[in-house]
Amino acid sequence: MTWTLLGLMVAGFVAQLGTSDPIGQAGASGLIREFAMLGLGRLEDGTLRGVMTGEWYRLITAAFLHGSIFHLLFNGYALYVLGAQLERWLGHGRFLALWVVGALSGSVLSLLVAPVQFSVGASGAIFALFGAVLVIGKRLGLDLRMVLVLMGVNLVLTFVVPNISWTAHIGGLVAGLVVGAVFAYLPGRSAKASTRTLTHVLLVAVLAALLVALVAAAPVLVLG
Repeated sequence: MTWTLLGLMVAGFVAQLGTSDPIGQAGASGLIREFAMLGLGRLEDGTLRGVMTGEWYRLITAAFLHGSIFHLLFNGYALYVLGAQLERWLGHGRFLALWVVGALSGSVLSLLVAPVQFSVGASGAIFALFGAVLVIGKRLGLDLRMVLVLMGVNLVLTFVVPNISWTAHIGGLVAGLVVGAVFAYLPGRSAKASTRTLTHVLLVAVLAALLVALVAAAPVLVLG
């Protein structure tokens, strides 16, 4: 799954390069207008667009678009380093669930807090991986100082460097901590594998349902 997600991120960036005007400038691609995270906004032609107009796909498609080659390289490298280890710990299904829930959680927080902001990138999912590594690594008794340093640096950059979606980062991090705790501690070491799988599926489904409910309630919560 790590390599599959990396491939999709690269494919999305290549598509941006090929559809931009002028060619080769990812940030100028029309794909950003169509598929970036946007809660509610009025485009140049006056039409209202965004998640709150029914474009729910933006909650996940934004994770496969990036603003620049450096943006892609940073997220891609983080996914490679963190994802390879997490996928070995969790297995393919749990790892994919963690990544998707992290990406969605970052988008949902952006929807609620910064609905008019365009944003792209897999940062919500990447921060979810950070959160899960911390929780699961602690459960395994590993030395997490390097992970803490990397995450701390990235959190500082989140609030210091302009044009970074802090909502995506924080939303993803919280999701990673929660899902990581579910995978690491529930339902207990003595539980059967089938019981563990069922528990994880149900609790992740509950979290997903909560995200769906927040998206459905966004017009009321944001617009009153």
